[in-house]
Formats: sequence, C-alpha cells, structure tokens
Amino acid sequence: MRFTDTLATRLYFEDRGSGPALLLVHGHPFDHTMWQPQIDRFSLTHRVIAPDLRGYGITPLGAMPEVTGLGDFAEDLVTLLDDLGIEEAVVAGLSMGGQIAMELHRRHPERVRGLVLADTFPAAETEEGKAVRNAMADRLLKEGMQGYADEVLDRMVAPYNTHAAPHVHRMMCATDPAGAAAALRGRAERPDYRESLTTVAVPALVVVGRDDTYTPVEDAEEMHALLPDSTLAVIERAAHLPNLERPEEFDAVLDSYLRSLVRLN
Repeated sequence: MRFTDTLATRLYFEDRGSGPALLLVHGHPFDHTMWQPQIDRFSLTHRVIAPDLRGYGITPLGAMPEVTGLGDFAEDLVTLLDDLGIEEAVVAGLSMGGQIAMELHRRHPERVRGLVLADTFPAAETEEGKAVRNAMADRLLKEGMQGYADEVLDRMVAPYNTHAAPHVHRMMCATDPAGAAAALRGRAERPDYRESLTTVAVPALVVVGRDDTYTPVEDAEEMHALLPDSTLAVIERAAHLPNLERPEEFDAVLDSYLRSLVRLN
C-alpha cells in the first residue's frame, strides 16, 4: 500500500499495473479489497488505483470526523489522481462508491474518461431515509459494526453465494464505526444526481445484481435511461456485490466496456 496526503487525511491506496487509469471506488462499509478480483484481473491491462476511502480500511478519518460528505471523498480522489500525475481515469464505483463517482463527475467531468456505476442509485435521500441513516450512524457509534454486519450480510451477498460472504463480513466488521457513521451522515445530505447524469459526455456502464434489494434493477434502468451513452448489464444470481459474488461475469462485462473505450481513442 502507498499513501498520499490530502487536506484532511492520509489516503492509502493500491497502485498496480500500467496503461489507461482505472480508479476503483469501494462501497460502504468496505475497503479497497472489495475490488480484489478486479485489481488482479485488470492490472494486466490497466493502471488500477484502488484506495481505502477516508475512514475506511487503513485510511484514518482525519479532520472533520462527524460528517464526511460525498464531496469530501471526491476531492480526496482528485488529490490522489493529481499526486499520481493522472489527468483522467475511468472511474468505477459500487453503491456509495457509485455515488462518489457521480459526485466526482459532477465536480470534475474533465477527469472522467469513463463512468462505471454498479449497484448504486442517483436520487437524493428522502426525509425518512435521512432519519434512518442518522439513526444508524448513532447505533454504529454506540454498538460497533458486528451486529450491523450480521444483520445485512444476506442482503450484501445473496445466500447462495456463500463463497463471498466471509470476506464481506470481515470487511464490515473491521470498518471504523466513526468512519462509517460520518459517511452515513454525509450520504443523508447528498444531492440528486439525476440531472447531472444527463450531461455525462463519455460512455458509461451501469451494472446491477439481479437480486439486489438495496439498489434494485429498476434503479439501474433509470440511470441507464438518463445517461446519453450507456450500457446496462444485469448480473444473474448476484445481489449487492456482483463483482465478488460473480467475478467472472462482472469482469467480462467490465472488460468489454473498457475495450470499447480503447477503440474510441
């Protein structure tokens, strides 16, 4: 692992391979190893950058610890790209990572060579959703991650994909509750990305697990319809983490998309 210093924290990341840059943005409450199959596969053809986001993995929460907005995460990633001398990258995010990718594009569209949105959704939070996220933040600070991880594991990973469950459970349990809580409070106040998706000028890929109950196929279809140039892929027999549950299928879709970007150059 390498690190770069941002305004608020020391951001740790993996940097493997060479070629066009592929920035992998993990979801909540995980770390960069959520992308391990893709790091291994695509570092053969790309320069793969996979950070631990602020307050996750081994990256400390740093300054302003009570709330981490999606803009904070996005600016950390832009600082990372700057420090690595990368002008533009394919930005791929899953769940919260997808919302961070949308925020990065909204702020810095010139840095985005391609956009991959996996198991995520663009709408702003409802008032009910805000209350739920803030209540969960309070709970995690009080109780820690174990109980939450036990409760949601079967929604993160479909019960028939038991091979992926131990890794996912370990990541959730290892997450700093303060980092998870700060991100939950930040996501509660996120903007609506639906309008900005209509301005995406690069090809996009939308991916979703067929059995995802957090971000169902209908959400993916909505994003696909909003994006001017996008491909929609539904991964069968997968829930919220198709890249871990069905890595071969996920990688085939991502590989086809990345190859199409090369042909456009």
